[in-house]
Amino acid sequence: MKKLFYLALALLLAGACKQVSDTNRVVLTGIDASKKPGDDFFMYANGIWYDTARIPPSQTGVGSYSFLNFPQRIRLQGILDSISASNNAPGSIEQKVGDFYASGMDTAAINKRGYDPIKPLLTRIDAVTDVPSLLKLVADEQKVGDGSIIGFSVGPDNKRSTINIAQFYQAGIGLPERDYYFQTDSSTRAIQLAYKNYLTRLFELTGADAATARKNAAVTYELEKQLAAAHRTNIELRDVNANYNKLAVAALSKKQPVLNWTTLLNDLGVKADSVNVGQPAYYSKLNTLLKSASIPDWKVYLKAHALTNYSTLLSQPFVDASFVYAKILTGQAVKKTRAEEMTQAVDGSLGHALAQLYVKKYFPEAARKRMTVLVDNLEKAFEARINKLDWMSDSTKAKAKEKLYAFTEKIGYPAKWRDYSKVDVKRDAYFENQLSANKNDYLYNLAKVGQPVDRTEWFTTPPTVTAYNNPPMNEIVFPAGILQSPYFDVYADDALNYGGIGMVIGHEITHSFDDQGAQYDKVGNVTNWWTKSDYAKFKAKTQQVIDQYNSFTVLDSLHVKGALTVGENTADIAGVAIAYDAFKLTEQGKDTTKLDGFTPDQRFFISIARIWRVKTKDEFMRMYVNTNPHSPARWRVNGPLMNFTPFYKAFAVQPGDKMYKPETERITVW
Repeated sequence: MKKLFYLALALLLAGACKQVSDTNRVVLTGIDASKKPGDDFFMYANGIWYDTARIPPSQTGVGSYSFLNFPQRIRLQGILDSISASNNAPGSIEQKVGDFYASGMDTAAINKRGYDPIKPLLTRIDAVTDVPSLLKLVADEQKVGDGSIIGFSVGPDNKRSTINIAQFYQAGIGLPERDYYFQTDSSTRAIQLAYKNYLTRLFELTGADAATARKNAAVTYELEKQLAAAHRTNIELRDVNANYNKLAVAALSKKQPVLNWTTLLNDLGVKADSVNVGQPAYYSKLNTLLKSASIPDWKVYLKAHALTNYSTLLSQPFVDASFVYAKILTGQAVKKTRAEEMTQAVDGSLGHALAQLYVKKYFPEAARKRMTVLVDNLEKAFEARINKLDWMSDSTKAKAKEKLYAFTEKIGYPAKWRDYSKVDVKRDAYFENQLSANKNDYLYNLAKVGQPVDRTEWFTTPPTVTAYNNPPMNEIVFPAGILQSPYFDVYADDALNYGGIGMVIGHEITHSFDDQGAQYDKVGNVTNWWTKSDYAKFKAKTQQVIDQYNSFTVLDSLHVKGALTVGENTADIAGVAIAYDAFKLTEQGKDTTKLDGFTPDQRFFISIARIWRVKTKDEFMRMYVNTNPHSPARWRVNGPLMNFTPFYKAFAVQPGDKMYKPETERITVW
C-alpha cells in the first residue's frame, strides 16, 4: 500500500498541474447544502462536519489548522513507541529521543521522587539575602529554562539584520497576558481565581499549611500584577519601531542601577556592549520593584515561578494541579494521555532529532519539488498584482518586487539539523533530561550573540502543522507537517491544492508586506522603502481591515480584535486573491467543467473553507481572541471572501445575503 502511495505521488508531481483521474479524486464532504453560501460560507462548506464533529475530551478543539497537530502527534508517538523499545547505539538520535520519551513515560519513578528534583532549587532560593544574590539566582535559572523576571532571546538586529543581538523583553507574569490582571468580566475573574488556587495548591504540595499557601499565592499575584501594569499590550507589541530600543549596557546600568546590567549580562554569559530592550518601561518598573518589594516577598515569587515552570516534570499531584488550572483557562475536559504529553515534550526538547525520524518515514522528497513549483507560481501571481495596484507609485512597486524576489524559501525540513550531542539523556532521569535539553537550547542561542545570522536556521520543527514568514530574514517556511490534506493532497485537483496550500503560500508571502513586514526591506532591515504618499495610502487600507474585523462577533459580546489581527487578516485577504490568480493560470482554472456538481472556482473556495475547518471549546476561543494575532477560523473564511469579487460570482452572492458588501466596500490591499 505504501509503495502505491509513493508511486501515485510521483505520478502527480511529474504531471505538475495535471488533474488526477476521476477514480482517485478527492470527494468534498461536510458541506451543508441547506445553508446559503452568501450568508455564512464557513458553515455552508463545513456545516455537516461542524454539527457532527466531537472535540476529543483531551483537546481544546478539533479539525484543521493547529488542531491537525493532534493526529500528527499520534504519528510521532508511533515512532517514539517503536524507538524507545529498541536497543539503540549510545549517543545516537534514536537513543536520545527514545530514552527521553521512556524516562517521561516512567511515571512510577517520577511519582516516587515527588518534588525532590527541585528541593535544591528551593533551598537556594531560601538562601537569597539581597537583590544581587536574587539576580544571580534568576540568571542561573534562566540558563536551564526556569525563566521568571528576565525575558531573554537572541535574534537579528532590526537595523543590521546580518548580525544577531541579545534581546530582552517583558516577562514576569503567570497569566497569559497583562490584561488578564485587570479585566473584571466573569470569565476573566474565574481564570484569576483558578490561577491563585493553582499557586496555593503548589505551595501546599511543598509543605506550606493552607493559610501560608494562600498568603504566598497572594504575594506572588500582587507582584505579578505590578509587573503586568508595566507590560505593553499585545497590540502595542505589534509596533516594530517602538519595540526596538538598542541601548548601551553601560548606560543601562547607570539608568537602572538595581538591575546592574553589567553584572546581569555577565551572569547570563552574554558578552555585548549593547542590547535591544524591547519594552524599557517593564525593566524600569522591575528596577523599582526589586528595591521596593521585600526580599522575603521576592523569594516567595521565585518559588512560585519555579513550581509553575517545573510542575509538569514532577509527581502526579503537581501535574494534576497544573491541569485543574488549565481546564478553567482552555476548557480542556481531561488530561492528554501521558504518551501524547511526552511526544510533545520530545518534540519541544529534541525536535530536530525526532524530525529526522519523521521525515524518513513520512515525507517524500517529491513533495518538496511540487511545493517549489507552487511557491514560484504564487510569487509570479503576487508580482502581477503589484503591477496592477492603482494606489502605489512605480518606484515603490519596484522596491516591493525586489523584496519579493529576494525571498528565501524553506520547504520540508532544514538543510542542516540541530546538534544534540551535548544533551545528556538517561532512561531513568526525566527531570534531569529536560534540564539538560533546556541548557543545550540556552547555550545554542547564547553562542549566536554578536555573530552573523545563520539564514539556514529553522524556528519550528518540521513535523509541525504550520507555516511562517520571518521578516528579519525575509523568508517563508513550509514544514513537512503542513504538506498533507486538507492543505496538500496527492489525489486533489488543482482547485483544492491552490485553495489549500496555495492560499497558505499566498498568505505567507503577504506577511512580508503586512503592517509589520512592510517595514522591513529585502535584506531584513527595518528601513523605509516607501514613498511618503504610498505608505499613507497603505496605512489607510490596513485601517479599513482593522475597522471591518472589529465588527465581527465571536462569542456573545466578544469581537475580533482588529488591531491585534490586522497582519494576519491582511495576509488572509491577499492570500486568497494571490492563490486564485495563480489557480486561474492552470488548465483546470481556465476551465468551467464541474466535478461532483461544483465548478473549478467553487471547489477552490470550498477548499479555502476546508483548511480552516475548526471547532473549539468556548473557553479556548476566549483565550485565543485575547492573545492570538489570528482571527478565529470562521472569520478567516468569511472575512476574506466577503471582500473578493470572484467569490460573489462563483456562488451568486446577492444584496441581502449576510456576507454581501457593495463592490466599493470590498477591501483590496494587495
